[in-house]
Amino acid sequence: MSDVSAAEVASGGTRWKRFGLALLPAFGAAGVLVALTAQGSIAASFAVSGQNFKVSADELSGTGFAQYSDVATSADDTQHPVAISVIDEAELDNLCQSVLLDTAVGEVTLLVEAGQGDTPVTAENMVIDVEQLSGDAVFSNMEIGRDASTLENESGETGEVGGFGQQADTVNISGLKQTAWAVNAGTFELSGLHLNVKPGNHECY
Repeated sequence: MSDVSAAEVASGGTRWKRFGLALLPAFGAAGVLVALTAQGSIAASFAVSGQNFKVSADELSGTGFAQYSDVATSADDTQHPVAISVIDEAELDNLCQSVLLDTAVGEVTLLVEAGQGDTPVTAENMVIDVEQLSGDAVFSNMEIGRDASTLENESGETGEVGGFGQQADTVNISGLKQTAWAVNAGTFELSGLHLNVKPGNHECY
């Protein structure tokens, strides 16, 4: 699962046993998340973990875009201000998702990659709790300043009455880099999925 060579593993057998045990909870949870998300089984609302994660893609193309401000809440009731980004249908080329974990054996990166060939990652009714985003974006039929409670999308995601919102018929972002607290989708198809656990910092960007 990891990209570490056999020689490196052999030179530190005891350390790698501890490494594997330390990663079991995080790795198991990540595997369940990938499986459930791919099957469309994730609920529209859940308590976020105590740390954010990074997502990058060479290009994101989507239809039915809406966005409004909200708060993501951790299980310990810590609140994180976010921009809720909703895309009815999305395609992502060369998707990368990474989370940097602090374990008993030091920093470890959980890395998910997909859509690196001719078949992109596809998602339906995707909702992202975004903390930060950068890239080159193009929108069609953009409406900025629309009341967040009146936003239109297939997921039915809307903000509070009087809140700031924006929406567009289509969205295209090249060189996407974003930090998020949560991603969920009705359907998430990850072509050419690779999941790796790597010692050290190997985040998407």
